[in-house]
Amino acid sequence: MSSTVLSASTGLDFPLAQKLTVVALCALTAFLSHLALAVFNDGVRPFMLDFIQGRTTRSATTAVSFGLSAGFVFGLGAPMALSSGVLNPWLVFLPTDVLGLLAPRKWLAPLLGGAWGAVIVFGLNGANDLAHDLPVDFLTAMQQMATPILFLFTLFPVLAITKQFGKLLGALAGVVELVLVVLTMELWPGVFAGAPAMAVGVLLLIGFAVAKDVRRRRAERAAAETKGGAADIPGGPGEEDPMASLFGASAARLRRHLPLFMVLGAGVCLLSQLHVFGGGEATSFLIAKGQYTEAAQVDFYRAFGFIPLIATTALASGAYGIVGFTLVYPVGYLLPSPWLAVVCGALVFAAEVLALSWIGRVLGRLPSVRDSSEYVRGAIGDTLQLAIVFGSLMAADAMGGGLGILIAGGLYLLNEATGRVVVRMAAAPAAVVVCGIVLNLLYWLGLFTPIPS
Repeated sequence: MSSTVLSASTGLDFPLAQKLTVVALCALTAFLSHLALAVFNDGVRPFMLDFIQGRTTRSATTAVSFGLSAGFVFGLGAPMALSSGVLNPWLVFLPTDVLGLLAPRKWLAPLLGGAWGAVIVFGLNGANDLAHDLPVDFLTAMQQMATPILFLFTLFPVLAITKQFGKLLGALAGVVELVLVVLTMELWPGVFAGAPAMAVGVLLLIGFAVAKDVRRRRAERAAAETKGGAADIPGGPGEEDPMASLFGASAARLRRHLPLFMVLGAGVCLLSQLHVFGGGEATSFLIAKGQYTEAAQVDFYRAFGFIPLIATTALASGAYGIVGFTLVYPVGYLLPSPWLAVVCGALVFAAEVLALSWIGRVLGRLPSVRDSSEYVRGAIGDTLQLAIVFGSLMAADAMGGGLGILIAGGLYLLNEATGRVVVRMAAAPAAVVVCGIVLNLLYWLGLFTPIPS
């Protein structure tokens, strides 16, 4: 795994048609952000309702978006793209959130978004070539992050099960995943070993959650029948679904703009189909290795943790997610044709927007399933946090040995000690980049000899 050469070695020089696709999509996403119809940052979406209803200003909302996004753009998005050779949503879509909200006029938003897209596709390759020409090639060293990210990410269902359903079931899931990883490595060496294990882990998590909800519903029905009726069952006959009345206006607002969302879905799916874009940390490296089926599996399982969050925040705020439920990622990875990706992406987004109200009602009746998504997001964060820190230290060791570990690890610890000026997830990759710059400066001063690769 670690010996696999990633596409970063060939740079980020995409064909012109792919560059124009990125520019056009960035223009569209900035326009949607300006209209407060969709943003990528899940943390920003809850603030959009006040902006839509005029209770806060555009500048204040822009400040919130910038504060929640800047660290991920420069600390995670840019280093991940440069090290993997694949674009990612933190680099592409977080800035268009900010630029769209920042623009005071509708016509300016797509211009600013398109300009950012041009910076990405025309500027990153030059930065990539420059970095690879340095005496200490920290971008190649950062490819060391691939193995820990891919394999530790496999464990997120185990952590989620443990936190939600206890140690015994968590241990059972852990043993099952370990056995599957070992068997996959032995029997199917060409397949990413974590993919089958993740599939089974997610199925176990969903099964435990649904079983718990079914038992709860049966107990409530039995209690209601004992009292003489079913009217007291939440969501039962005679009771109006409170989520439907709360979220109805937001769902209607999004449906009114369905054509725009279909164009957005077509664009995101097309970008995924071109295989120059990965929806997550793990999938970026899988796409770089050409393992598109495995990348689709990983992003499909990951979507389970985000569908409830995106649905509820969209219904509560009236602003959808730029990438929807993220289901267009795996669809795009697997499709053979760009034209087919455009059609399928539009249909997927149409189905998502039209189904929002129904999804809200279902989530209201399945609280354990809804809670599982929160545990999944937390588990993904925990596994990736460890993987990124560990991988970053491996990268620092590859380019600078003990001195590299001292600099990168010291910067990470300093960030922690000073209240996390850079968000934790992005701090370690950012520290590796700074470490690489420092080691190059030391080389030019005659104080450091690069480690042979």
